[in-house]
Formats: sequence, structure tokens, C-alpha cells
Amino acid sequence: MSEFEKMMSGKEYNPTDEELRKKSSKAKNLIREYNNIPAENTNLRNEYLKKILGKCEKNVRINQPFFVDYGSNIEIGKNSIINMNCTFLDTNRIIIGENAVIAPDVKIYTAFHPIKVSERFKKGENGKEYLVTAALPVTIGDNVWIGGGTIILPGVKVGNNCVIGARSVVTKSIPDNSVAFGNPCKVVRKNC
Repeated sequence: MSEFEKMMSGKEYNPTDEELRKKSSKAKNLIREYNNIPAENTNLRNEYLKKILGKCEKNVRINQPFFVDYGSNIEIGKNSIINMNCTFLDTNRIIIGENAVIAPDVKIYTAFHPIKVSERFKKGENGKEYLVTAALPVTIGDNVWIGGGTIILPGVKVGNNCVIGARSVVTKSIPDNSVAFGNPCKVVRKNC
């Protein structure tokens, strides 16, 4: 099993693997170019999004700057808007549904590391130490509004028709039709 296959299946992987570094470097170079495209040049911006993202439906807008780890593990549904300064660390899949509104400074993380210090670093096949990493997907449903400055952690699913309040830290999945906020983020009422 390749390190990429391990990464995508949620198993521990070596992030310094040459194949992974090449994929990540390619994405970072493309996203740097994307971030320098004039805002009014929507055609060129859309062309770059198709190169960077795994799937990008029609009428998606991502305001610059935007940051990714691989880009190819991100899927965004139609009519979704991602505002400026968002970071999507897609070491596993990030799936965003249709009509999503993601405010500025939202961070979506899929990677995590061992809690125990003694387990955090290992030696690779080349003898060099690396940071032990695993990753779980994040899914955001249709018609979701994520408030500014929110952080969404690995393995979280935000259901359809949800509102997540600004500056929340979403550590657990949120069911459909919920309004939730806080650190840790909790459901405060159903969104009728």
C-alpha cells in the first residue's frame, strides 16, 4: 500500500514520502498562482480551480487568498461561496455540498497526530524521522453556512441546512437542520 493510499484510508502514513511531497508541491504552486490572479478575472480563476480541486461544480466562488494542502482531495458543490483567507488541509477528502456559504478565515483540517509524545515521531525507510500522521475526511452538507473563524476538525460531518456560529471549534459531527456554535461546538437549536 502506498503512502497516498494509507493517507486516504485513514491509516498512519509518512508525510515526507516523495510522491506525497510532489503532489503537495504541485498544489501549493498552483494555489500561489491562483491567489495572484486579479479578482475580476473570473474565467482564469475558474480554470485554475478546475486544475487545483478534485471536483468543482458550476457557479463556485473562492475569494483569494485560499490555501490547500493537496487540493485534489477537495470537492465543492454548485453555488458554493468560500470567502477569503480560508485554509483547507485536505490530507483526506473534504466534501462540501451545494449552496454552501463559508465565511472568511475558516480552517478545515483532516490530519491529526498521536497525543503521546513517544509515538509522534518514527524513522522512515530512509532512516530519517518523520511526524506520524493520519487523516479522516470532513463532509459539509448542502445549504450550510459556516461562520467566520470557525475550525472544523478531522472526521467531522456537518449535516444539511446547518448554521455554525462564528469562531466555533467543531470537534464532533452536527446533525441536519441544526444551529450550533461554541468551543467545543454544540447544537443550540433546530433550524426550522
